[in-house]
Parts: sequence; structure tokens; C-alpha cells
Amino acid sequence: MDWNLRYKENDTPWDKGAGHPVLSGKLFGSAMGGRVLVPGCGVGHDVRALAAAGVECVGLDISPIALKQASAFAQGKGSSYVLGDFLQLPVALRGGFDTIFEHTCFCAIEPDRRPDYAQAAHLALRSGGRLCGIFYAEPDNDDDGPPYGCTRAELDLLFDGKFRLLEERGGIPTYAGREGRELLRIMEKI
Repeated sequence: MDWNLRYKENDTPWDKGAGHPVLSGKLFGSAMGGRVLVPGCGVGHDVRALAAAGVECVGLDISPIALKQASAFAQGKGSSYVLGDFLQLPVALRGGFDTIFEHTCFCAIEPDRRPDYAQAAHLALRSGGRLCGIFYAEPDNDDDGPPYGCTRAELDLLFDGKFRLLEERGGIPTYAGREGRELLRIMEKI
């Protein structure tokens, strides 16, 4: 997928113009503390929402155009952006985060690359860090993707040995049209 071209052509149906609705609630509680990484941050809506809540947040994206668009928004204190590929995590980002907020990166990568995602998440987090993710259980075009859906069993298998499941919830606040399709998981790095 040429993500830069998608941003250039304004072909970004995943961009809803605001941070994920779950960020405005209390579902994550203390799980979203410390320094947070948002992989595949796009134009940075989640990064800005977290920074507005007082969290130090770094957005990482593979698309220079997405990050250029992100920088056009007013930046809150504590937000920054890095150009890079999460699946080939830059050395400077390894072990530097207390939390990862996952929203659209995991579902955008080819399913056969998901073990690379689990490894990158493990590398990015400090000992005891948390992966707080919104995973698509049933996206519209599961076969054609992205987005690519996943099952609870797949998530269990992918993160087994690297993370311990702390909490899981369905029926979370979300964007219109995504109701019942997202699964919130909070996992702790082992």
C-alpha cells in the first residue's frame, strides 16, 4: 500500500477528523499514563487528543504527507511526530514508551506482518508498559482490506509470550458506523 499516495490523493476514509471517541471517556483510566506512542498516527488526531489530556505523546507514521498535514494543526504541549515505519521500529524509539495507543495501524498492515507488529510493540515499550488497542473485529471489507479484521483468538496467539491481557471490552464508544466492530484491549508487556 502506498500510504503517501493515499494522503496525496485525499483517499483517507479512516480519517474521521477527530481522535477516537474512546479517548474522551474514562475507559483507559490509568492505563494511558507516561509517555505514549501512537503508531500509524496519520494526521495526528489521536496524538493531539492525548496531548490535550496532558499526556506526552509521540506520533509515528510512514507517510511524510500525513505528518506534514499533522504539523498544520495547532500542536499541544507534549505532542511530537516522527517519520518512520513501526514494523522496522527506529532504534531511537525502542524502550522509550510507557504506553502504546493502537487505533488504525494494526488493521492496516497485511495480516502476515502482524507478528512484526507484536515484536515492534514489545520493543517500543519499557518493562511493564501497556499496549492499549482498539482492534477491528469485523471491518466492512475484511477480505479485501485494509482494514483487515482479526479475532480474539488471533490476538491471543499474536501477543502470547510478549504481553499479558489485563482488560478487554466490546461495545466501546466509537465513530458512527463502527458500532459493535471494535474491541478494546489493554495488554501489559511481559
